Amino acid sequence: MKGDKAERRQILVDDGLLVIDKPRGPSSHQVTAWAGEILGAKVGHAGTLDPGVSGVLTVMIGKAVRLAPILLSEEKEYVCLFRLHGDIAISNVEAALAEFTGRIYQRPPRKSAVSRNLRIRMVHGIELLDHEGRQYLVRVRCDAGTYIRSLCHHLGMALGTDGHMVELRRTRSGPFGERHAHTLQELTDAVAAATAGDSSRLQEMVRSPGEALGDLPKVILRDTAVDAVCHGAVLARAGIHRHDAFDRGAQVVLLSTRGELVALGRSLVSSKEAASLQHGFVIASHTVFMDPGTYQRGWKKGRPQDSR
Repeated sequence: MKGDKAERRQILVDDGLLVIDKPRGPSSHQVTAWAGEILGAKVGHAGTLDPGVSGVLTVMIGKAVRLAPILLSEEKEYVCLFRLHGDIAISNVEAALAEFTGRIYQRPPRKSAVSRNLRIRMVHGIELLDHEGRQYLVRVRCDAGTYIRSLCHHLGMALGTDGHMVELRRTRSGPFGERHAHTLQELTDAVAAATAGDSSRLQEMVRSPGEALGDLPKVILRDTAVDAVCHGAVLARAGIHRHDAFDRGAQVVLLSTRGELVALGRSLVSSKEAASLQHGFVIASHTVFMDPGTYQRGWKKGRPQDSR
């Protein structure tokens, strides 16, 4: 029995991301806690869903919790059923939906756990999928932190009546959609199979932290610079193997030549300026994922060695 437990922990300690299809009823915190208990790992979640809302919930495992600031700020997509309190011509409803696309002002609902300060959010698109009577089914693409319940209420007010949200499901959070999501039962079955010796299903379910960083510019490090970055060193021009284009002050992803996630950093100069440098600092890392010592030390005290 002890051997099985040790084997299970050995299988499940890898850092990564797990996309859960949250059911209606429990809170995001409770669902995340259950996933952590099933995995036997430390976890966190990115993007709270109310208990009555279902859909995509990204669970961060191990060191992947350091991605929280990025995952929490990513664009979201919802399918929402709302009801108007009066009979409104469909052409007027469509016009109102168009009016609520773009920058909108919102104040968090009274039930919200955050302060009710007025805020601006971007609604990237609202698509009318279907309607019957006073009920309307829409797909909404929006910034993180957009309150769909408030949006439904404001749509009703703009149409001279009132409106309320009937049901809501999150269909995408950042790069992860419903096709990536798994139920808690599927996770339980995958863990049981892994404990029995077949970890293939679980490995398919746990995604690499790098998958959450697809749109950020990439900087590939020379092998001799990796350990220095892992120790918190500012990356010098000599430690860069190749890079995407980036602006000064941009958030960038630092990778090894094997594609391993080393760290996230903030650029001190633009990529154009970096290309003209012989020496000098280019990127200051702020979130390190790789353990020091993973790569052989290729630097002397004070600065990394150059590696051509």
